[in-house]
Amino acid sequence: MGSISLNGVEKWFGDLQVIKGIDLEIEAGEFIVFVGPSGCGKSTLLRMIGGLEDISRGTLTINDRDVTAEPPSKRGLAMVFQSYALYPHMTVRDNMGFSLKTSGAPKAEIVEKVNKAAEVLKLEPYLDRRPKDLSGGQRQRVAIGRCIVRDPTAFLFDEPLSNLDAALRVDMRLEIAKLHQRLSATMIYVTHDQVEAMTLADRIVVLEFGKIAQVGTPRELYENPANLFVAQFIGSPKMNILPCTTQDGQYSLQGGRGGAFSGTSQAVSLGIRPEHITLATPGTGQCDGEVDVVEYLGAESYVVVQANGLGQITIRVAGDAGVKPGEAVGLSFDESQMSFFDTDGQSILQSR
Repeated sequence: MGSISLNGVEKWFGDLQVIKGIDLEIEAGEFIVFVGPSGCGKSTLLRMIGGLEDISRGTLTINDRDVTAEPPSKRGLAMVFQSYALYPHMTVRDNMGFSLKTSGAPKAEIVEKVNKAAEVLKLEPYLDRRPKDLSGGQRQRVAIGRCIVRDPTAFLFDEPLSNLDAALRVDMRLEIAKLHQRLSATMIYVTHDQVEAMTLADRIVVLEFGKIAQVGTPRELYENPANLFVAQFIGSPKMNILPCTTQDGQYSLQGGRGGAFSGTSQAVSLGIRPEHITLATPGTGQCDGEVDVVEYLGAESYVVVQANGLGQITIRVAGDAGVKPGEAVGLSFDESQMSFFDTDGQSILQSR
């Protein structure tokens, strides 16, 4: 296990700055997920930690040792890529043990470590097969096994599940979670899939245009987003953001009603997640509208309402929603779960 510290880390490509002063402390044994939209710098930041990209400014330390200028081979890290990068002519056994063989490890040690990794990853029946005889999920497990045998300080995952179909992604996500529990290893994981981020991470780092928008546990980010970007990026369906005004201890929705407001600054936006809105009789709750679309998913339904003066609002309800397109409804908000944001998109905390 290893602790990793980034201090004022920047990356420049000529005059273009893509990583803009990252400060981050990663504890030994922690599972950290970098998440954000395409082009936010998450893969670049991971490659900088791994030594595949130079650090333009700032320092990187691993276990309190400055490795900013050291090559990848000196950092003690192992990286799992989006592509499996397996040798097609080698068996699973040979692929997993290849790095140990090239480093001159004794044959007995290679056999022991490969067998142990195969047991952890449930690969024993496939050790004598070649990559072409494996499924996508099995190939990815081999790629992970190739890293495990090296006993690295930390594992770096760069969108490892993006090439798999939906069912395999779910299976491999569970495998990676169980692997972390077994090994108690430091893991840094890059993904654009917030479901992976929410289910795997001890802490999530949300990146926006090369900067950290917020760091926290999945629950912290979901329940207390620091700004509008995080509020709408984390959560599916995303948080509803509605225009509002605040004055004299009250908030008012544009085209709707309002209630008590105890924030310390003026708010211009109100955020409410779909599951914190209930359908009500028209004329009650915070606003009224007309049902636009109903999406039935079995265990739950999403109801999209065209609200008067507020635009589209999405509601999540259990099972069948019991409403049809064109029906007039009222929307009642759980006021204990509302978020407010100022003109700069920053969160305004209310006393609840």
